[in-house]
Amino acid sequence: MFYGLNNLVKKILPKGLFYRSLIIVATPIILLQVIITVVFFDSLWIKANKGMTRSLVSEVKTLYEIYQSDQTSKQEILDTYNKNFDFVVRLKENEIFPTKIPERWYSPMDRSLRRELKSAFPNSYWFDTTSYKEVVYLKIKYGNGFLQIFFPKDKIAPASARIFALWITFPGLLLIFIAIVFLKNQTRPIVNLAKAAEKFGKGESIKGFRPSGAREIRQAAYEFDRMSKRITIHLNQRSEMLSGISHDLRTPLTRLKLQLAFIKQQELAKKMSDDIEEMERMLNEYLEFAKYQKNENTKLVDINKIIKDISKKYDSEKIKTLFEGDLEITVRPNSIRRCLINLIDNGLSYGKKVEILTKKNCK
Repeated sequence: MFYGLNNLVKKILPKGLFYRSLIIVATPIILLQVIITVVFFDSLWIKANKGMTRSLVSEVKTLYEIYQSDQTSKQEILDTYNKNFDFVVRLKENEIFPTKIPERWYSPMDRSLRRELKSAFPNSYWFDTTSYKEVVYLKIKYGNGFLQIFFPKDKIAPASARIFALWITFPGLLLIFIAIVFLKNQTRPIVNLAKAAEKFGKGESIKGFRPSGAREIRQAAYEFDRMSKRITIHLNQRSEMLSGISHDLRTPLTRLKLQLAFIKQQELAKKMSDDIEEMERMLNEYLEFAKYQKNENTKLVDINKIIKDISKKYDSEKIKTLFEGDLEITVRPNSIRRCLINLIDNGLSYGKKVEILTKKNCK
């Protein structure tokens, strides 16, 4: 069970170091924000909203009972409430009382107001909190009409909720942004080191690589740089040694050619001469390879264009080429050209036709 869950988590999580580090930093921040928000709304905002709503409904109920019991000074009562309680109250007579209330079950303010009004005025209330931005529209059934009441939303909803939401969201986003900047700077040296190692493994020249980042990453980059230089020196020394050996072998080969000229057995001399010429050709090819391998830099070239240029030198009936789209690779141009020429020559020497296919392998 845990093995399957572990595999599932590995598939869901990103593969890159930067995004994994970002999750490690951002997850505690987001969890902390969610916990603080839940605690705030549960223990502070909702309780304050309930108390303020209960107080307002009590004021409305008091107004309703006084207005219903006093038959002489009804307008004075309304004027007093409008003046002292920040209400706008009017009596609407001979008007239809609405029965359908706009439902907003996800709103804590609507739920609290509905709960308190239902206990104070069962089936004889109607309210709307969405039509006006800062005002709640309330209707209480009275006689053949209703009492129309407007009051500010801040009488039932604490204003600190918006400020709290702003201050809990903005610092979190700011911290995540700062984390992204710092993580980007910390992961960039690792990415550069990986790219340099990949280029070196492919035999490409490494230019502009400079150790940077944290101490451990910089130390790893320094060690890689020293290792690549040691390997390069070793390869150059090996090439120079073999090049020297090739130069030295030319002298005995020349003497053998001169001695073959005095051999009377022509058939034996011809066979030995062919072997010597083949050895000399191999030495020349290796010397040329060692020369370009040491001095030539890698470039981004179109391999299809190189193959087309090489194919023009041969009989078109013996060479067939097939290119699937553009294909650019980073190589040593002269070395790859010499390699292709050798392959084509060997193919034509030991066969009748040569087919060349280039295809991009997308992993």
